[in-house]
Amino acid sequence: MDEQTKIELEAAAFRRLVGHLREHTDVQNIDLMNLASFCRNCLSKWYLAAAEEKEVEMDYDKAREIVYGMPYSEWKDRYQSEASAEQKQKFDEVVKPD
Repeated sequence: MDEQTKIELEAAAFRRLVGHLREHTDVQNIDLMNLASFCRNCLSKWYLAAAEEKEVEMDYDKAREIVYGMPYSEWKDRYQSEASAEQKQKFDEVVKPD
């Protein structure tokens, strides 16, 4: 496989993952963190890091808007629920601080 095709396939997979997460707003970030050690915010940070590597002007809010499909504050108001005590406990057990 040539490099351009590889890049296009990776980009398509990323778009599909982001689309899937946008459709499944019932899946909370803390659930993703507890199960897979990454969430929408992680994807946003990785997107921002990639932009910075390419010297593309971007900030964290813009990267989150790309991943969430709307400003984060709007997504949070619409879809984010308060984490349960069980979710918080699992997070503390599973996720190690950077």
